[in-house]
Amino acid sequence: MTLHDEIFEQAACLRGLLQAQKAQAQAIAAAIQRQGVQFAFLAARGTSDNAGRYANYLWGAHNSIPVALAAPSLFTYYQQPPRLKGALVVGISQSGQSPDIVSVLEEGKRQGCLTLAVTNAPTSPLAQTANLVFDIQAGAERAVAATKTYTSELMALAMISTALSGSDIRWQELEQVPNWVEQVLTQDEAIARMAQRYRYMQHCVVLGRGFNYATAFEWALKLKELTYVIAEPYSSADFQHGPIAMMEGGFPVLAVAPHGQVFNSMFEMLERLRNTHRVELVALSDDAHLLELAQSSIQLPPGIPEWLTPLVSIVPGQLFACHLTQAKGYNTEQPRTISKVTETH
Repeated sequence: MTLHDEIFEQAACLRGLLQAQKAQAQAIAAAIQRQGVQFAFLAARGTSDNAGRYANYLWGAHNSIPVALAAPSLFTYYQQPPRLKGALVVGISQSGQSPDIVSVLEEGKRQGCLTLAVTNAPTSPLAQTANLVFDIQAGAERAVAATKTYTSELMALAMISTALSGSDIRWQELEQVPNWVEQVLTQDEAIARMAQRYRYMQHCVVLGRGFNYATAFEWALKLKELTYVIAEPYSSADFQHGPIAMMEGGFPVLAVAPHGQVFNSMFEMLERLRNTHRVELVALSDDAHLLELAQSSIQLPPGIPEWLTPLVSIVPGQLFACHLTQAKGYNTEQPRTISKVTETH
């Protein structure tokens, strides 16, 4: 089983997760509602932290639940945890092994909070600590770079959000996600050819906004850990507050810009970067005009509701990183200096 194989498993993983864990999502939502949760306090690292960025937008927009991203070092090294009264304390971790994430949930329980683990390891220390467990059921992930566990985490968060909303329409939209993932996977060979153009790329920026702020961070992380490119993720809004000064002719800009509430602002920014700064643009979008603007473009399926685009848009980003790794002559299965499970304190 290779990284490429695991990328292609994602549609089946998401379809299975929807079928197997809908009742658990509803049970978790009911527990949250009984508790009268005021906000969510979320601890994660790495790829799982990017899933937390998705929750920040999704649970805020659809469920009116503010999400605060934890600083786990406050719980371990500083031993000065904040007051968590009224919080749902959430730990997201594929392995459920990291002691600092576990410590946040332990403190949450000590303060009388409801705790939730979202993990691929239902017998892990994190799961054993939590009151509630959402098993993402992605199966064994052997490649060091997380792919199917990331999209399964996003699906878990989306299922909990949908259960909280009680919306049948949102469940119907969720059920379409595996089909959309299958559609983007058909571009595998085209993305492999595209990646050859960037085999000498040493640095880039990755832009996203709104729900796809998480996608920008996750795409950048895959490029860093697999291709060793210095890939800096930004909100397109934050990018204008200083980092845009880096731009010059040929500078690679990777952008995630599907239709939605933030699309017009993204398009204006990318048009400016192409026409004024003459950057090298790679665009992930469902908009024909933006795809024409870019030197390299990846088509997203039309009609995806904006709140679900992160579950689909990261998949071609994963393929791009996988193929670029091979184009650069690196090992997709064992990136240097990192391991599958990282235990931080």
